[in-house]
Amino acid sequence: MSINFQELRDLLGTISQTDITELVLKNDDFELTVRKETAQISVPQVANISPVAIETEPQPVQAAPATVNSVTSQPTSPLVDDKKWVDVTSPMVGTFYSAPAPDEDPFVSVGDRINNGDTVCIIEAMKLMNEIEGEVSGKIMEISVQNGEPVEFGQVLMRVDPS
Repeated sequence: MSINFQELRDLLGTISQTDITELVLKNDDFELTVRKETAQISVPQVANISPVAIETEPQPVQAAPATVNSVTSQPTSPLVDDKKWVDVTSPMVGTFYSAPAPDEDPFVSVGDRINNGDTVCIIEAMKLMNEIEGEVSGKIMEISVQNGEPVEFGQVLMRVDPS
């Protein structure tokens, strides 16, 4: 069996964009082992994940209409960087949604008060909608991502002032 380096390059590129950490390919002529190093990240317990719905058929994704004057359509920057603020981070790779549906109001906006256990957003991962709940009571001070934006594991989604 001959090795097609372009196919191998495409395979490695695809693997780098997934959660796969090890891949072994073997045949009589060769053996290929690919391992990704994973960073050890300590993530504070800021959000609970609970599945909302599993789609059995692909559904068209509709983007929320963008409005120029909407406060929630743009990431907001804090006026004061206070060390006691609690970061709400993404527990997974996926797509951030600020509202339960494109035509509905967002779960939270900057300045809103939340209680421990309130749903603050949804992260869609592999067609599964995961409600992200805040684990502190306080005031939303900053929303760091836009609706529909892809997020990484551990990425700060919003910051809460627990006072």
